[in-house]
Amino acid sequence: MASKLLRAVILGPPGSEVGDTAKQYLQKGLLVPDHVITRLMVSELETRSTQHWLLDGFPRTLVQAEALDRICDVDLVISLNIPFETLKDRLSRRWIHPSSGRVYNLDFNPPQVLGVDDITGEPLVQQEDDKPEAVAAKLRQYKDAAKPVIELYKSRGVLHQFSGTETNKIWPYVYTLFSNKITPIRSQEAY
Repeated sequence: MASKLLRAVILGPPGSEVGDTAKQYLQKGLLVPDHVITRLMVSELETRSTQHWLLDGFPRTLVQAEALDRICDVDLVISLNIPFETLKDRLSRRWIHPSSGRVYNLDFNPPQVLGVDDITGEPLVQQEDDKPEAVAAKLRQYKDAAKPVIELYKSRGVLHQFSGTETNKIWPYVYTLFSNKITPIRSQEAY
């Protein structure tokens, strides 16, 4: 449910031109181009100008960061430094139930029966962009694009970097940082 809701927010209202364009790229396992994702995100964030946001994966490029600068002042950026092989292994172990969007991970949230959706009993699939070769290519592309963004936020003094391979070891540090910036609304447990 949360996954579908998040996807609906990110892709905009059903039938929106920019949302439909973004969806076409995602369905092909491609990264959504800067001009499309920027238009989509800026449009969505402008409708939420009186709220606080937590953005995951945006901005990823300098073009996106510059567009975000035009609508707000970023006050906190977190960069997780996780080894390439760890990321590749985790991402390539993701399987989905196509009709519902339920996501399984063979390490963290495995299905009760390998290759089968827990609720419907239907087969799970691995999307093309979750296969090891595709994950490795996307990670290399992301690293090249993200480096200038990380440097930008580092120069502004808003970047906080955390390193590790295990969520339960990194999360307490991230939680403490968030707790010092905003009033916590949930427990310290990772979810």
